[in-house]
This record gives sequence, structure tokens and C-alpha cells, in this order.
Amino acid sequence: MIPSTGHVVRNPLTGRIERPLAPVGPDRLAELAAGLRAMAPAWRAADRGKALAAFGGALAADDELLAALVADTGREAESRLERQFTAALVDRWVRQAPALLAPPPERPAALPGIAVGGDAVPYELAGVISPWNFPLLLGLIDAVPALAAGCAVLVKPSEVTPRFIEPLMRLVPDELPLRLVEGAAETGERLVGLVDTVVFTGSVPTGRRVAEAAARAFVPAHLELGGKDPAIVLAGADLERAAEAVLWGATANAGQSCQSVERVYVEHGVYDAFLGLLADRAGRTRLTCEGGPIGPIIDAAQADVVAAHLADAAAKGAVTHTGGAIERHGGGLWCRPTVLSRVGHDMLVMTEETFGPVLPVMAVSGAEEAVALANDSAYGLSAAVFAATERQALDVAARLRAGAVSVNDAALTALVHEGEKNSFGLSGLGGSRMGDASIGRFLRRRAFLINRSGAADPWWHPKEG
Repeated sequence: MIPSTGHVVRNPLTGRIERPLAPVGPDRLAELAAGLRAMAPAWRAADRGKALAAFGGALAADDELLAALVADTGREAESRLERQFTAALVDRWVRQAPALLAPPPERPAALPGIAVGGDAVPYELAGVISPWNFPLLLGLIDAVPALAAGCAVLVKPSEVTPRFIEPLMRLVPDELPLRLVEGAAETGERLVGLVDTVVFTGSVPTGRRVAEAAARAFVPAHLELGGKDPAIVLAGADLERAAEAVLWGATANAGQSCQSVERVYVEHGVYDAFLGLLADRAGRTRLTCEGGPIGPIIDAAQADVVAAHLADAAAKGAVTHTGGAIERHGGGLWCRPTVLSRVGHDMLVMTEETFGPVLPVMAVSGAEEAVALANDSAYGLSAAVFAATERQALDVAARLRAGAVSVNDAALTALVHEGEKNSFGLSGLGGSRMGDASIGRFLRRRAFLINRSGAADPWWHPKEG
């Protein structure tokens, strides 16, 4: 396979190495951090909504940014949606941030005559380290609420997809304290030591290193890590709907999403019918180089992981119904939607994050076994449940160790950002990225404890004698 792209910029469609990575040097990184800190006081006092709205409007319409995203990832339809969703993200925070940042109402304390007020103080400089699968959206999904909270923000996107940095920076208004820098792992490690709080999205091994670096720097870290998301299909569910949703949840962006469906548990009575529907749909789904929706594998190193998981499954007796191999087209690396049966938890495709369009489908006796197997994982990011009734699906969802559960659909957490959630297991640590609570990750809460009793010598003060 092509070597890892840690220090070069590779075209995912052609496989060509286009240029060396141009990481920002340590001195320049420190200079940028200091400059952002210098901007922070004015930014806290500014009309932040106006500046953010201008930024969101600019990125929503910029075709140079879109072209860079397409070049970074090798896919166009998803890049257009990514730009659209990112602009909507900015608009959401422009609308919602003022009310969420308002001081809490004053309230009485348990001690008579004492009132409790307070406010929130933004961290001066927030750091973001983001991945390659959705470079723009995941580069800004944390940066925007941090900016709305009043922080300055320094972002280090993945070294695999750096082309979008330059066109995006051209859209940043002068007063907006946001900088994106090119670099690999060592740049991200240096960034952690320069900021007051850090948010990381990526793999579990790298997330551990970020957490360790943050602990050394004594700054909080919020980690959004990998997943091995299960889907459960029970008897009585709408199988057509389930097959369509599971296929989409597993193959959108060629399965290169942390919330992709990566394993499916189907009740015995409907197993054959569901497997047939899923395999039929998957077999008719084409690659983008053939006019279909499945784009290339963005990072060449990930193709090695997908290939290893498929080889392990085949060696242990899995049956391949569609796809099943890494293909080369025009120099790029591709994987067709791959449906597997006769799978078990002794296989990597059922236990480790594949991050490709691979769907292992396993028969179960019923909801009890499905829940037990779904929870038999080191991960707990999200899940999906399809059942005869919404109530049955919700009962199953309530027993799953997952931060978000889509009911009668799959991978909705990619589209619905209003639901607050926390990951289970190795899928993450820290505050919720979603919902109103997201902005709170970038604030320190301060309490004002006010004595209005009028007593010169309150009863709780120590007395002499």
C-alpha cells in the first residue's frame, strides 16, 4: 500500500503525492498563540454575533473553499453538504449564544440572608485538533461555540487534509481571533502546551496522547474518539426502512465517520429477509468514479486497516455478499459497500473500528442477546434501534451503553446537533459537543456569594471565648 501521509499531501483520487506537508514551526506557533491571546480581550467585548455571521455567510458561498475540500477528500457531494452544515452551525450559534451566555438569575442560598449570583468567564485561548474525514465541519464544530463564548481559537487540522486551510483563512474577518495551522502530530502536541483548554477529535490512541499532554499542561481536554456503532433490528421492524437506513449509516462518506454503523444484530426470524434486502441495496450502490455515491478512502493508511479487517474476517469464516476488497481506480483507493454474514466477536470487523463501508450482520435470538452483544464493546459512541413499535425501540435504547441512539433510523447524530450526549467507554471524555451544553465547555463558571443579612456578626462566624 501507499505509505502513510504523515508528512506529504496526497490526492485521494489519483494517489499522487502533490507536495510535502508544510508544518508551522514551533516559534511561529507560539507567536500565533500569543497574537490570539492579545486579541482575546477585544473579542470578548466585541459584537461577536456580527463577526461570526459575516464569517458564516462567506464560507457558505465560497467556491475556492469547496474546491479545496473536494481536493482534500476526493468527494464532492459530501463536501457540498459539509459546507452547508458548517454554515448552518455558525448560524445556530449566532442565534443561540446570547441567551446561553446570559448570567444566571440570582437566587437565595440555604444560609439566611445570602444570595448567589454569578457569571461565566471564557477561556482566553482554546485549542482544537481535528480529523481528516470532515475537515471543515470538524475543524469548526468546536471552534465556533468557543468563539461565540468569547475565546480565541487555534486549530490544527489533520495533516491528511490541509488544503482547505488557506481558502478558509482568507474568509476569516480581521477581528475574528481564529487561526488554522498546518502540521502533523508534533504540531498538535505543541499546541496543547500553548492553550487553556483543548478539544480533540480522532482515534483512541491519539486521544490518549492528547489527554496525557493536556494533563502535563494542566488544561482540560474534551475528547471525541472512535466508535464501533451497533444497529439492532428486531422482528416486526420495517425491514425496508431498516435496510435503507443501515446502509446509509454505514456507507455515507464511504464509512469514514465515527458514528458510522459498523455492526448489525438482527433477530433470527427476520435475519434472512433483512440480509437479502441489505445485500441487494449494497450490491447496487456504486463508487463515485462509476457515477455512484461511494467516494474514495481519504487516508491511504486507513485502507490498510480496512484490508486487515476484511482479511481477518475471511480467515475466520465470514461470508462476503458484496464488496470485500480494497480496489484501485485512477490511482485512488476504494472499497465497495461490503456486507458480511457468519460473523462473530472473534473478528476485528465486530470489535475494532474499521472506518470503512463494511457491514457485518449477525443473527441474534432477540432483544436480550442483541443488547448484550451491542454492549460487548470497548466503545460507546452511538447506536441505532429498529423495532415493531417506538416504545419497544426506546426500551432497548435505554439499555445501550452509547451516547446517542437513533430510533428507527441510523447515524442521526451526524445531522441532529441539538441532543446533549456523553460518550461511553473509549469513545470519549469531557463535556457534550452537542446541544446547548456545548458552549459551556469553553467557560469557567464564577459564583458571587452576597451577604445581605445586615448582621455585622453573622452566627456562622467563629466567636472568641
